[in-house]
Amino acid sequence: MKIGEKIKFLRQAANLTQEELADRCELSKGFISQLERDMTSPSIATLCDILESLGTSLPQFFQEPADEKIVFTRDDFSVKSDADSGSEICWLVPNAQKNAMEPILVTLAPGGTTYPDNPHEGEEFGYILEGSILINLGSRKVKARKGDSFLIRPNQPHSLFNAGRRPARILWVSTPPSF
Repeated sequence: MKIGEKIKFLRQAANLTQEELADRCELSKGFISQLERDMTSPSIATLCDILESLGTSLPQFFQEPADEKIVFTRDDFSVKSDADSGSEICWLVPNAQKNAMEPILVTLAPGGTTYPDNPHEGEEFGYILEGSILINLGSRKVKARKGDSFLIRPNQPHSLFNAGRRPARILWVSTPPSF
């Protein structure tokens, strides 16, 4: 770990100049400059003062981030089928509820529908991969076909319906997560 590089990153993230950080820690601007270029090393007490000024602590500073999973395969997906509604929901990212958005893959059989979703915060985006659907938004119905996308501000009840003769597949992303 390059201590100076990490301190510089934290300083810049806090929108502080080297001089402002030095003043907060009763150090010289030159010392902060040398520290950020890894030309000198601080004592533990000085490092603690600098980190406190940057809004972090010694344990947080040295904690290595866990390797975050980036690619998810079919083995990671979770699927829920509902024969009554003719729908299937496939969660594409495990534990997406903890994230800012939740991507799912919705498959609707001919005549299939999603359950009506009540008004909620956020936005929902969809992209029609196969087939065609009707987007029910309150009393309004809008048709969308393969290759079309939609954006819903879910301020009224909404659902999707497949009025076609073939299955429809929709990539649907909700923020915040709501599925």
